[in-house]
Amino acid sequence: MKTKLIKDIQSKMKSYLNDKQQNILFKILLDCFDNVKQVELKKFDDNDYKGHNSKLLNLFLSAKQVEGCSKKTVGYYRSTIQFMLNKVDKDVLNISTDDLREFLSNHRKERNSSKVTLDNIRRIFSSFFSWLEEEDYIIKNPVRRIHKVKQGRVIKDTLTDEDLEKIRDACDEKRDLAMVELLISTGVRVGELVNLNINDIDFYERECVVFGKGENERIVYFDARTKIHLLDYIKSRDDNNPALFVTLNKPHERLGITGVETRIRELGLKSKFNKRVHPHKFRRTLATMAIDKGMPIEDVQKLLGHVQIDTTMGYAMLIKVM
Repeated sequence: MKTKLIKDIQSKMKSYLNDKQQNILFKILLDCFDNVKQVELKKFDDNDYKGHNSKLLNLFLSAKQVEGCSKKTVGYYRSTIQFMLNKVDKDVLNISTDDLREFLSNHRKERNSSKVTLDNIRRIFSSFFSWLEEEDYIIKNPVRRIHKVKQGRVIKDTLTDEDLEKIRDACDEKRDLAMVELLISTGVRVGELVNLNINDIDFYERECVVFGKGENERIVYFDARTKIHLLDYIKSRDDNNPALFVTLNKPHERLGITGVETRIRELGLKSKFNKRVHPHKFRRTLATMAIDKGMPIEDVQKLLGHVQIDTTMGYAMLIKVM
């Protein structure tokens, strides 16, 4: 029984130790069990570890919430990690590098996932197991030996001045024109746009405060053209909703992310040019134009509200290639 127990321990430590460390562990275990007459193994219910996995996952997600991650991010972490735990079907403390590699490989085949998606999943796993390692639940993060998924650089197109004029012409509603102008002049994220209230807009200074990812606050500025269309749209409204952009039909509720994305896509189709239009394309266009005109990359980073300058550098690379 003692020999079996030692072999079980060695097997579970295989992913974390090299051959030399395994030999040392074997000798230490033999020495520790030398004076033990009998080993009683507790009967283990195969479902016991599932509750343990759930507990550790909840602790990890609580830590992420304390760090300031949004509900959306925490929800994405939960669904991604839980799906992996269900598929691997092992105690999280015993999950090895090979288990995770096999999961990622199968996931790509079954879902035809892109390399970007696969690397996002890898990063989430790395965050989870790094936390387990830091909190001393595991000895070594099994994701450490899974390298970043290599991705080919995709050159994403932007909107030209002619494209922007066509989109403006396609706007039959004052709300849509005001929304498009604000996206063009500020490059705000769609999530930042829908959270804006009328009172957040300083028309005198032509600026507004937005809250980006991680609740980071920044000031964005808009041009005179945007100011005119925003005021025109607000004056035309007969509702009491404090939101800057609301639905066209009563009861005029705050416009959501999906509503903005759908409307922008419709305007793109109406403009009849061969480009898929979405809110983020306005953001990329603004950054591209700013870099092209010589704005320092650090200023563009502040303009877009990027935490990491590497994210902003992606736009700079776009300019160089183009």
